[in-house]
Amino acid sequence: MVLLGAESAGRVKALKITILSTMLADGDELGEWGFAALVEADEHRLLFDTGAHADVVLKNARSLGVDLTTVPDVLLSHSHSDHTGGLLTLRKSVREKTPAALSRAHVGEGIFYPRRSGVTRQPDLSMVALKGEYEATGGMFVTYTQPVQLYPGVWLTGPVPRKYPERNWSGSARMTTPTGDAEDNLPEDLALVLDTEQGLVVLTGCGHAGVVNIVEHARSVVRPARVHALIGGVHLFNAKEQTLSWTAEKLRGFGVDHLIGAHCTGIESVFRLRADLGLDRAHAVVGAVGAKFELGRGIDARKIAQ
Repeated sequence: MVLLGAESAGRVKALKITILSTMLADGDELGEWGFAALVEADEHRLLFDTGAHADVVLKNARSLGVDLTTVPDVLLSHSHSDHTGGLLTLRKSVREKTPAALSRAHVGEGIFYPRRSGVTRQPDLSMVALKGEYEATGGMFVTYTQPVQLYPGVWLTGPVPRKYPERNWSGSARMTTPTGDAEDNLPEDLALVLDTEQGLVVLTGCGHAGVVNIVEHARSVVRPARVHALIGGVHLFNAKEQTLSWTAEKLRGFGVDHLIGAHCTGIESVFRLRADLGLDRAHAVVGAVGAKFELGRGIDARKIAQ
């Protein structure tokens, strides 16, 4: 594991990302309001988020022929249950055969802060409880306050600086931090960045830190390359016209080659971004369960999203 400031150790040469949880599905797979994706980068396999329902990612992985017993690392983009709901079930499903499988969960600082909604004074300690239950299975959490290179060319952004005021969270939830009560703006929100010869591949869960903030941070931490692919949820489903226009203008400046807008991106928002980024339906699609992005081959969208 190479921390920020260490010499870069190369780029990812072979990459495949397979979506295991999102709302759109066809065939025998299940859709849900959640997100998860398997990342295969050279010889490394990582699970990014774990979906909402306890068993959906497990069922979809089996339906798609995805073996999770050879995946040691789980990356949780943030604390919301639609990204963490499958963690325990998945860990328990693999540990007997492979004790090291799904045994390391990488998270951003703040993910375990007690939360509460705007309508209750009772703290939400669900992530604290999940931490204890996961650790009881032999799993461990690794918490980051800054970017980290997990493997050569495989980066976690760590908590993302909020340079631009991209507000895409509830606005009413609160959290208890070491310095006191604060608005819950998901400070732990992080993304995965794969550095390839074709450019950066950025994978997000909900992008609560803001997709433009995330990409600018990725380009400042890894290298200022074009964005070869942007994949995952970027929470634009209820964005206003002005926000969509501003976001598209910023993304154009990054040179996005491929877009898979899954989960909370929004169907209409994907079509809008496709048009504004000058992409066609082969290079910009709504994410579906089983959809893949492969370096050198591009997007396999599944029938429902073609």
